[in-house]
Amino acid sequence: MRQIGQLQSESDARRLGDYLYAQGVDNQVERDGDAAFAVWIVADEDVDRAAQQFAEFIANPADPKYAAARDAASERREAVRKDNEAARRRMFNRRQLFAKLGGYGIGPLTFVLIAACVWVAILSKLGSEREPVQALFISWEERVKRAAEAMPEVRRGEVWRVFTPALLHFGAMHILGNMMWLFSLGAMIEARRGSGRFAVLVLVLAAGSNLAQYFVSGPNFGGMSGVVFGLFGYSWMRGKFLPGGGVFLGDQEKLIMLAWFFICFTGVVGPIANTAHTAGLALGMGLGWWSARRAIRGGPST
Repeated sequence: MRQIGQLQSESDARRLGDYLYAQGVDNQVERDGDAAFAVWIVADEDVDRAAQQFAEFIANPADPKYAAARDAASERREAVRKDNEAARRRMFNRRQLFAKLGGYGIGPLTFVLIAACVWVAILSKLGSEREPVQALFISWEERVKRAAEAMPEVRRGEVWRVFTPALLHFGAMHILGNMMWLFSLGAMIEARRGSGRFAVLVLVLAAGSNLAQYFVSGPNFGGMSGVVFGLFGYSWMRGKFLPGGGVFLGDQEKLIMLAWFFICFTGVVGPIANTAHTAGLALGMGLGWWSARRAIRGGPST
């Protein structure tokens, strides 16, 4: 959070805070010392606009628009309260449902994704035998020179290939690391956002990261890590811009994921689909930001 200024009167600070909140700018008013009240802005992207509104308030604090914003701010607070309550109810109901899946403590889609990855790893003997799973690669052809010739199997109707490279893993550590993060991030997002939204999110992240990797390095790749970094980016941005939305990450989780992201670029852990990582992370961050902003403005969000 960043402070945009201080006011001597608590009532003035609250009126400005209500006006900003009614405009979609999350803020907090706190006593700063014995005689001043500071106005803090939650999202960095709102600071410039809020600072301009602060200057306008100082110039004319008696403007009727500030008093009129009180009801709108109250309505928005009530709407946010109801959304948070609904999220808590969904989380409780899903925990009841997930308990029926054998005590895994995860949503049905997260469980199915993990089970599918494990099954594919068994079929392919952790990637050492690719013939049994060739239909899951984005293409079985070598890298082509012209974009018009790309992914011939997909152009023949095998559209699933755009998504299924995420199920392929090459080595025990590869699948173990990805499944641990899929379990953690997937369980949280699916419980709070619902299985339908989570399915759309996974499909978008898988397609985006797989296509980016294919057009950079060709078809010889696989793994859930593009999706995992996308889920990380989504959780990070949604938690940052919608703190009360139920999807968030701790500082330690952010540090571990970002450290691993950059370590992969060093090459010390072997060949890595870094383009998929980067595309997934960027796409997830964008979707998380968009989802948070839509929720704040009262529209449907992913």
